[in-house]
Amino acid sequence: MPDHSGPIVIGLISDTHGLLRSSVHEALQGVGLILHAGDVGGQEILDELRIIAPVQAVYGNTDAVDDPSLSQELIVPAGGIHIHVSHGHELGSPTPERLLAAYSQEVLVYGHTHKQLVTRADGRLVVNPGAAGPRRFNVGPSVARLTINNGIAEAEIVPID
Repeated sequence: MPDHSGPIVIGLISDTHGLLRSSVHEALQGVGLILHAGDVGGQEILDELRIIAPVQAVYGNTDAVDDPSLSQELIVPAGGIHIHVSHGHELGSPTPERLLAAYSQEVLVYGHTHKQLVTRADGRLVVNPGAAGPRRFNVGPSVARLTINNGIAEAEIVPID
C-alpha cells in the first residue's frame, strides 16, 4: 500500500465464481487495493479487477489450490493495522466467533457463506463482503469497502446488481 496521509480505502470481494458484474467497477471505484476472499473462478476475474486497482486473492473451496495467483491466506498491513483474508472454509462453517478464535489480526475478511456481515468484537472487525457472483441462497450480490483512518477500520456493504 502506498504510504500517504488520510484514509486508506480497500475493496473487498468474494465468491465471484467466474462472474464479475459490471457494477463492481462503480462499487469499488477509487479503492487503492482489492482483496478477494476466494471462490474466484478464473484468472480473468482477477485480470478484470486489476483494471480497478491492484489485487491480492486467496483460494476458496472451488478454486485450484495450486494456482500461483492465489494464496491460502493473506496478512496485509495497512494504515497501522493488519488484515487477515481467507475464504473461511478452512474453519468448516465460518462464523465471526471461529474467525476471532483462529486469527489475531485487527480485521478479518472471509467469504464462503455468501452472506454479508460486518461485526465488531473485542475491538476487532470481521467482514464478509457477501457473494459478488451468481445469485445463490436468496442473498443479493454485494462487495464491501474497508476504510482505515488513523488506525481505525470501518466497513460498509455495497449492494451490486
